[in-house]
Amino acid sequence: MSRTLTKFTGWLLLGLALTLGALQAGAQEGAHQRVLEVDGREVSVWTWQPATLPARGIILFSHGAASAPWKYAPLLSRWLAAGYEVRAPLHVDSTDHPQQKDYPGMASWGARLEDMRALSQELGDTPYIAAGHSYGALLALTLGGAEASVPEGLQGPLADPAVSVVLAFSPPPALPGLISKEGYATLARPALIQTGTRDIPMGTESGWEPHLDSFEAAAAGGNRYGLVLEGVDHYFGGAICRPELEGPKQLAQLEIAADISLLVIHAYAEHDEAAQAELQQALAASGDTVLMQK
Repeated sequence: MSRTLTKFTGWLLLGLALTLGALQAGAQEGAHQRVLEVDGREVSVWTWQPATLPARGIILFSHGAASAPWKYAPLLSRWLAAGYEVRAPLHVDSTDHPQQKDYPGMASWGARLEDMRALSQELGDTPYIAAGHSYGALLALTLGGAEASVPEGLQGPLADPAVSVVLAFSPPPALPGLISKEGYATLARPALIQTGTRDIPMGTESGWEPHLDSFEAAAAGGNRYGLVLEGVDHYFGGAICRPELEGPKQLAQLEIAADISLLVIHAYAEHDEAAQAELQQALAASGDTVLMQK
């Protein structure tokens, strides 16, 4: 394992010493919240600025179903510490959204796409990193070229040419009516696609492997990385998305995933040859951290 992936940074030590509730409170206090008008809807957008400006780059982040941006504090904090600005909308399917009941089931898909389009349009021609978890990971992959279902009333194409890199944490498998494996095959950007060996949907016996559908379907030669972490579940033990879970919080494993995501950003959004070489050194077919490339 490379030095970058095994070191424990000050952020991780802080995360292990504090409660997750304190981390999330800090995330909310450190963010700038504003309202963006999107097709007649008011969308709350949370923005975190790194300590040193100008930011090294911009990450547009989409949270998981029913969650909220500030419930990802340990992950976002790692990107902020590395110098990146993070912008994240509160999607309509969040339990913290006042209009959640108006968007049942998959009715939220079109609103999510509109949210991210609006944030991208604010950036103009500025490239950005598309990132997301679970439902949000599907959105990030779609912005990066995967051909998901186009919701009624929304004009395609759904891909955004401004996306430089995709970070997809535990994306869904192929889902009838939303995306197929063939749809995932059109992913057109370098990407990190992450899952864990306990990332098994409740009430199913499908196993964790379908979370890699987008990695397996993507064409070879496009700098796509698949990351499998031993013992990691869909929420990193409640470290992200669902802080109310008892845990234990899988903060050390989340640190590994965050470090690899930064290497992918450096390597392909910033064309850093040293980061590309470090990713090659980190490739492993077995062990607690399995990193694959195609």
